[in-house]
Amino acid sequence: MHSTNYYNTLILASPDSVTLEGKTDFRSGSVAARQYEMIMRSLHLLTSDDVIFGVFADRNNIVEADRSEARRRFFSKAQVCLRASPLVKTYGFGIYHDAQGHVALCGVEAARYQELVDRENVKKIYGMRSKRT
Repeated sequence: MHSTNYYNTLILASPDSVTLEGKTDFRSGSVAARQYEMIMRSLHLLTSDDVIFGVFADRNNIVEADRSEARRRFFSKAQVCLRASPLVKTYGFGIYHDAQGHVALCGVEAARYQELVDRENVKKIYGMRSKRT
């Protein structure tokens, strides 16, 4: 089984992100909107795997009764992690994974974002770039 979960890690906004604050002007139903809503509704309750699969299942109309088997099949191969999320690539958010792998968002302008950047015991990795350089 593959996993996209991180632990004690902050995914920083992508180096080529041009926004200076977390923005929520997502297109309704987009991946960014769905990830944002899911994470904000369940702060520190969902893992990256939960969010990535949840968005996939919702977009593909997988009913609740079929989700367990669908999730097993989905993670039987490697999946793209939240480093590729439009939230970090375009919308100015960092994604913090706590010690249990649960996720929370923080805009790059937030004091919490800087606090996490400054903490030595939190691993920092950048979100993926939007453009190749």
